[in-house]
Amino acid sequence: MVNSLRRSLVVGLPAALALRPFAAAAQAPLRIEITEGVIEPMPFAAPGFVPDSAEAADLAARITQVVIDDLTGTGLFREIPSNAHIGRITNFDAPVQFADWKAINAQALITGAAGQRGDRVSVRFRLWDVFAQTQLGEGLQFEGTAQAWRRMGHKVADAVYSRLTGEGGYFDSRVAYIAASGPKSARRKQIAVMDYDGANPVMLTDGNALVLTPRISRSASQILYTSYEQGAPRVLMIEAGGGRRQVLDDAQGMTFAPRFSPDASRAVYSASTGTGSDIFVVDLASRRRAQLTQTSSIDTAPAFSNDGGQIVFESDRAGTQQLYVMSAGGGEARRISFGEGRYATPVWSPRGDMIAFTKIVGGRFHVGVMRTDGSNEKLLTASYIDEGPTWAPNGRVLMFFRETPGDTGGPQIYSVDITGRNLRKVPTAGFASDPSWSGLLG
Repeated sequence: MVNSLRRSLVVGLPAALALRPFAAAAQAPLRIEITEGVIEPMPFAAPGFVPDSAEAADLAARITQVVIDDLTGTGLFREIPSNAHIGRITNFDAPVQFADWKAINAQALITGAAGQRGDRVSVRFRLWDVFAQTQLGEGLQFEGTAQAWRRMGHKVADAVYSRLTGEGGYFDSRVAYIAASGPKSARRKQIAVMDYDGANPVMLTDGNALVLTPRISRSASQILYTSYEQGAPRVLMIEAGGGRRQVLDDAQGMTFAPRFSPDASRAVYSASTGTGSDIFVVDLASRRRAQLTQTSSIDTAPAFSNDGGQIVFESDRAGTQQLYVMSAGGGEARRISFGEGRYATPVWSPRGDMIAFTKIVGGRFHVGVMRTDGSNEKLLTASYIDEGPTWAPNGRVLMFFRETPGDTGGPQIYSVDITGRNLRKVPTAGFASDPSWSGLLG
């Protein structure tokens, strides 16, 4: 039976959900180990969540499918389909008949229930180690509006993923991107935001002006981007839910390639200075700006480290396009890329241990990762054009965009694991590029 609820927590954007844990049995050792080698996906069963009423039947089925899609999409888990199930879950609080699930070789079992009363919905779930016949962690209950049902599914999947891998999840997150349409010679581009899996896309600009490089804050509340609506490129900021746009910096000249600091108190960007460009940082509360580099070269594409203390950027100061790291307060920069070819669009992992980048070598584009000192460089992809990586909240997965050649070609967003496995296209209604991944929504 479900024990009494012990605490309540309201969690944030874009739709408020209430989270309540209920007591669990002792922890069991079931865990999937993620390594560089071939990973055998863990088999799991997720029988349809039990609806609390006839009204909730469709809701329960949809949430169950979101959980299954999230987990199987990682490449780490394999669902045992419902037509292979021997047992059935018809009562969320009834004892689990583990022999039925062991017989089909399910290692993990997810049981759940969903309820709906008017515009309010709730979801409960438990995770079980089938062979140990033990519950893993606390059962959780989420409550919110009917519009937030997909978030509840993502939150269930995040909790399952975390308990089975020992790492944080990444499903309850948003991605800003460029939505593109029309012929290649006259492509219409809009700033858009969507769920990590391509669902719930929202257009934030009308497409009348060229827009580039959207960068979402970790909280998914604001987006920085480059706009040509005033002629020369300028960095603008807009609420991720839409609304008034504002210019980031009213200084003269071109500004571009912006990114937020991890706490969104600052923004770093490039600005034209004579024949080149330098890197600037602006405090978003006071709007005071400081110049961090001062060279005759092109310094651009800056990105904060996960703790906000350093900045990685690209520069041609050594004659070719390479990556450099400096203090977030400016000062001497040290070069970290020394491989063959050119490097661009660096971005620091939220774990703090790696930097992702675009590499151009031998007429091909690659997305790769390296340690923050430049060691252990590894290329994950190769294509006609692969560029613009962005990190999942847990630092395990990257998104980027891939351009196809020809008059009918265009960009699409893909994801890949940092081991180079599980390359997947992110579904969007049309062409899409320049993804920027938020943190978990909370």
